[in-house]
Amino acid sequence: MLLASAGTAAAGGALAQGSAATNVATNVALGAALPAGQGWATAWAGSAQGPYPIGNPSAQPNQSFAFPDAAEGARDQSFRLVLRPDLWGRSARLRFSNAFGSRPLRLAGVHAGLQLGGATLVPGSNRAVRFGGQAGVTIAPGGQIWSDPVELAFATDPDSILLAGRKLAVSFTVEGSSGPMTWHAKALQTSYVSPPGSGAHGAAESEENYPYSTASWFFLDAVDMTAPAGTPVIVCFGDSITDGTASTMNGDDRWPDVLARRLHARLGNRVAVVNAGIGGNQVVGPAEYTVEKPFPGGPSALARLERDVISLSGVKTLIWLEGTNDFSRNGNATLEAVQDGLRQGTRRLREAIPGIRLVAATVTPALGSSSPAHGHAEQDEKRRGLNAFLRSSGLFDAVVDFDAATRDPASGGLRPEMVPDSTIGAAGDKLHPNRAGYLAMGTGIELSAVLPPR
Repeated sequence: MLLASAGTAAAGGALAQGSAATNVATNVALGAALPAGQGWATAWAGSAQGPYPIGNPSAQPNQSFAFPDAAEGARDQSFRLVLRPDLWGRSARLRFSNAFGSRPLRLAGVHAGLQLGGATLVPGSNRAVRFGGQAGVTIAPGGQIWSDPVELAFATDPDSILLAGRKLAVSFTVEGSSGPMTWHAKALQTSYVSPPGSGAHGAAESEENYPYSTASWFFLDAVDMTAPAGTPVIVCFGDSITDGTASTMNGDDRWPDVLARRLHARLGNRVAVVNAGIGGNQVVGPAEYTVEKPFPGGPSALARLERDVISLSGVKTLIWLEGTNDFSRNGNATLEAVQDGLRQGTRRLREAIPGIRLVAATVTPALGSSSPAHGHAEQDEKRRGLNAFLRSSGLFDAVVDFDAATRDPASGGLRPEMVPDSTIGAAGDKLHPNRAGYLAMGTGIELSAVLPPR
């Protein structure tokens, strides 16, 4: 079994100690030759945010049957994670993370196939995934690793309209006990888990071994696809309003999803939009993040830039929507601190990815929110100050005005039709836009603002 050490494999070790420094994972897959004119493009991301169960999931089923002991995590059981790549290629590679683990993570029986429905796969679509030619891998605490390329037999024509919007099912088995599980809490997508002690079921294309559902993603945090060299990847970076809180469960109607569909209508399978939002995330807080002292919103945006943006493949544009949580009673940051954080972040991005197009999104209103941490006048004053800074600072190449798309001129809060929660049908919190709000945000973006110059 291949061993991925924290030193050679990834961001998590340094990041879990509160540092922004990370090492990009390396293995034979990264050096594998691709056909002429082809490169890797990140087609999906699920930013690792902490150890389960710390985080902000939405519509989460009872997880106690799948994971009876959070400290022990997964135990000799299989996962079938469902995700929607925004770009299809003939081959894929997968990035697994143990960023917030405290013991070596042993994965085996990794497979990738096309979802038919529920936990069932399209017959004949499932393919075994290797790591350095081996069937399994051990990832050290704080580590991550890319798989070898796996050919997707069902994607021989990646441009086929019949693949658009289809979902990939990534299956794998945790051997032994994982300990604290690195996860992305708010998937807003149903995935599946076998019972503890049930063993390896990744090769099976049927669903009977996966009785438990989850609304989160575990261990997997990125998927690359082969694509024509230079295919632009647009990263949407932010907090719960990018992560999609209050959008439709399994509906793929977060504002990045809306933007992606508009871009595909123009460019076809020649662009990818990936979501690097984390519910509760802040630009500059928390000051300290460790596995022993986690924070529901994950490490700060500055602390996760390397792992969640810079280390992804083919990134040409970043859209940054953040600040609400910094100004909440959980963050209590000054306007000046957030402005300085954005200066630091944009400088690092331009140094790491020459020519990257940086787009600021104005922060949406939360005035009058029912959330105890949000909705107060001081938060709104800082929000308006940050929006003025974004429009005038010159830090960004373009600005998209989400504030104008969602603010009710009469109340200063969210427009009334954007308040009811689309996930669970509740009243809404006047903080997170619903499907109608995300639709207005995604359709209000000028496509020329986010596409890199040709």
